[in-house]
Amino acid sequence: MRGDFLVIGSGIAGLRAALSLAEAGDVVILTKADPRESNTGYAQGGIAAAIGADDSPELHARDTIAAGDGLCVPEAVEVLVREGPRYVAELIEWGAAFDRQADGTPALGREGAHSVRRVLHARDATGREIARLLWTRVSGHRRIRVVDEALATDLIVRDGCCTGATFVTARNAPGIVSAGSTLLATGGAGQVFRETTNPAIATGDGIAIAVRAGARVADLEFVQFHPTVLSVEGAPRFLLSEALRGEGAKLINNAGEPFMERYEPAGDLASRDLVSRAMVRESERTGAPVCLTVAHLASAFVRERFPTIDHACATAGLDLTRDAIPVSPAAHYIMGGVETDLDGRTSLLGLFAAGEVACTGVHGANRLASNSLLEGLVFGARAALGMKAAMQPAALCESDVIEDVLGSDTTAEQKLPSAHDVRDLMWRHIGVVRTRPTLEQAVAQLDAWVGAIAVCQRTNAGDRELRRIESLATVGRLIARAALRRTESRGAHFRTDFPFRDDLHWKKRIAERIHGH
Repeated sequence: MRGDFLVIGSGIAGLRAALSLAEAGDVVILTKADPRESNTGYAQGGIAAAIGADDSPELHARDTIAAGDGLCVPEAVEVLVREGPRYVAELIEWGAAFDRQADGTPALGREGAHSVRRVLHARDATGREIARLLWTRVSGHRRIRVVDEALATDLIVRDGCCTGATFVTARNAPGIVSAGSTLLATGGAGQVFRETTNPAIATGDGIAIAVRAGARVADLEFVQFHPTVLSVEGAPRFLLSEALRGEGAKLINNAGEPFMERYEPAGDLASRDLVSRAMVRESERTGAPVCLTVAHLASAFVRERFPTIDHACATAGLDLTRDAIPVSPAAHYIMGGVETDLDGRTSLLGLFAAGEVACTGVHGANRLASNSLLEGLVFGARAALGMKAAMQPAALCESDVIEDVLGSDTTAEQKLPSAHDVRDLMWRHIGVVRTRPTLEQAVAQLDAWVGAIAVCQRTNAGDRELRRIESLATVGRLIARAALRRTESRGAHFRTDFPFRDDLHWKKRIAERIHGH
């Protein structure tokens, strides 16, 4: 297939970009599963924008930078908070069904580490509503072709320029899309960890194929663990939105006591990294799990405001309005990714990235709640503008760049890992709390697994499950190496052997370029 533009992914960043790109040429969208299955659709909490009377872009920027723990790129934050209200207003104009107050104005919620109420919701299914809206505009568009069940496998690079991508269908049939410019909008990589809020498709494919093509990645040690995920044996892991705590929900221990203020001045509304670690410490102190409760809130309000969460709890045999709901952290969001400038350009000419797969530095070491949908919206639109402009190199922020070889062949004795092997290793060794011995073990094992996968790829290159394992192991290796390299604790990255932030040596971002695939 040929197109003027290729978009890989069908979440908020890819769809918003496609709508702009279709004004200038023919667009091909590759989506690896059902086109409506993406992290966007699973985003319950909301989309943050400084539209309230007591709010401003400056205040939104201040909160974002505080959450980012010293590593946010100020120019990226400025773009996000200044352009965010305009693009959110565009969604409202297009018909987004955000919650409204009695006077018809958007009802704004408050979430952790926000200083004011600035989060728009569509009950507790905001991402699903935005995805629905964007799909109604994309579907049937005469200049947009959507290819379902198409797993992008590699980028095509000729003379140092990306000219498209290869893919395989659900039946392992190969395909090629040639395009003038290509956008990675493949979302996150939560499935790299055994415990995650992300859907099964979030395996880090975009990061993996970009790395194999020689593009730079950055900040991958910073993985956000969402603190409140339903933790009932036999029930699926299910995100319990931060908006619950924004409306007054409390974390309690096994004795029914609120405990967050023992660890953090901001209590239940501290940033996600702080809440996750406090939960781990309280659970270790008491020897028992922690829970979330809304029993002190009006049950009618809770059921009306959080119908999806109410249903998920009921399915697990719990009453959200009365019971203490067992919760624990789970991998939620990757702050790092394919390094880009403010217009989505990567270090590889012709390749762009936007949304969770990309790394502009806007989130620093820890993302502020409900900035993710805003990021996809704003930087998806900006990437489209960059793709329509004349071809030019990326203007990347200054950072240390480490050169490395992806992986070498391994001995025949090295067993090929399963997806579970990789995910279990990542959860046990590179989770909420990290330390050198387990990080070193993880890096060594992942190095060996990447080598074993490379050997197997020679004869099974089109196998979709092998591609899935390859993405998980490749991204896991990058996260593990970055976590071992950063000998401090900052934001979502916490090491027991280096428990303090070290601005003297580590107030910097590290980019990595891999060779030798």
